[in-house]
Parts: sequence; C-alpha cells; structure tokens
Amino acid sequence: MSKVSEDARKKYLETIKDYKKAIEDIENREKMILQVLEKDSTGAEFKKLRLAEENLNLLSYYVLMNNLSVSLLGVKNQGYLDEARKLCYKFLIYLEQVVTATIDGPFSDYQDKVDLISSYDYTDRWRLTTKMGLALQLVLTAYGDNTKWKWTFVELEARYATVVKNLINLKTLFQDMDPNAEGYDTKMAHLELTRKLLDQAANRYREKYELSTLRFDDFRLAIKYLGALRYIYLSINKSVDADNIKRKMEIWQAKLESDLKRKDIAAKQ
Repeated sequence: MSKVSEDARKKYLETIKDYKKAIEDIENREKMILQVLEKDSTGAEFKKLRLAEENLNLLSYYVLMNNLSVSLLGVKNQGYLDEARKLCYKFLIYLEQVVTATIDGPFSDYQDKVDLISSYDYTDRWRLTTKMGLALQLVLTAYGDNTKWKWTFVELEARYATVVKNLINLKTLFQDMDPNAEGYDTKMAHLELTRKLLDQAANRYREKYELSTLRFDDFRLAIKYLGALRYIYLSINKSVDADNIKRKMEIWQAKLESDLKRKDIAAKQ
C-alpha cells in the first residue's frame, strides 16, 4: 500500500471538517433530548423515534467520511466504520424501546406500545423503515464481503426486520389492505418489505448455524423468524401461505431436534 501524502491528508481533513461539526451538533442534540427524557418521560416514545433518526443521520456522516477516506486517501477509515456499525445497534435499540424486540409473539403482547405511536403517520413509518435499510446497506457495503463482522450483520439485519414488523399495527392490517384505503400503496410496500425481511432473517440465521456457529440458539432464532412470517400471513388471511410456512417450521424443528440428539449421543460416547 502506497504511503498517504501529507497534501492528500490535509485535503481529506479539510473536506471532512464540516461533517465532524455536524456530528458534534447531532451528539449535542441527543444529549439534550436524553436530559429532557430523564426529567419528564411524557411522549418518550416520540422522543426515542427522534433519537433513532438522529443516530441514523450520525451514521450517514461516518459512512461518508469513510468513503471519502477511500476516494481521497485510498484506505478505509476503520475507526469511522466501527462507529457506524455501533450506531446500527444504537438506533435499533431506541426503536426496540418504542415497539419492543418481540419476534414471533402475538400482537397483543406489544399492542399497547404500538398504540402509543398511533399518531405517527404511516408515511413517516415507511420513510424511517427505508432509511434504516439504506443505513444498514451502506455499512455492509463499506465493510465489504470479507469482513470479520459478516455473521454479526445477520443479527443486525434480523433486528431490523423485527422493528420493521413491529411498526405495523397488525390489528388493523387486514382492513388496511383495502385498495381504496388511505395510504394503501405505502402500507403494502411496508408489508411486502416486512415479509421479505422476515424470510431473509430466517434463512440467514439458518445459514449462520450451518456454516459458522453450529449454535442451536441460532437455529432456534431462524425458526422464530419463520414463526413471525407465519403470523403476518395469518394477520392478512393468507392461510395457504401460513400453512406452507408452518410445514417449513416443522421440517426445521425436526432438523434441530435431530442435531440436538446427535450431539447428545456424541457427548455420551
């Protein structure tokens, strides 16, 4: 790798100066919001939605500064990349605090949380959903295919799928599928993405189990995400699709039990 010239380094630092100031401003706003929350929890769920948005903006600056490092200096800035990755967890945690991290439990388990943000417009939910997806994709792309964090991103993508699902009011979902209902296209786009993400999360956890960890917890999570997908189909009266997912769950569960039994036998020998 060629040495970075001093001129190139100076140009890079000058280019990112305004971005670093923007990062400082965002971090100060976050501190202020957290201080307000500590004193008064009124409207906490909306403040946390705001905090998630702020951290998504923060993440975008770190990714941008890394990309500029690649283009101007010819090297990745690992520090900035790692900050962006940590912010993925941070914005997800804020959203999990709003709509919970429930994967395959019934909607009644977290309906009270979703009801608290009933005034949060469906277009804003979709905008937040797509913004999260873009942020995660930017971080994954910046790290590249050969990163040591490859299997860690399975968890991030799955947790993203969970909050995307939990932003949907499953109690009203079927009636929202009326083509004449307000915001029909946006709601259907949100639903379709949710189905895709849940299926992806299940398959990726199965892949992680088979190719990396051999941890039974990963396989159990794969099955849980299938369960979440089945619940979505049941919520929109897609009984055939729900039955197909149920059969797939049964096959995966049988595989898991077989693997558990095989490990138990090996341990006793």
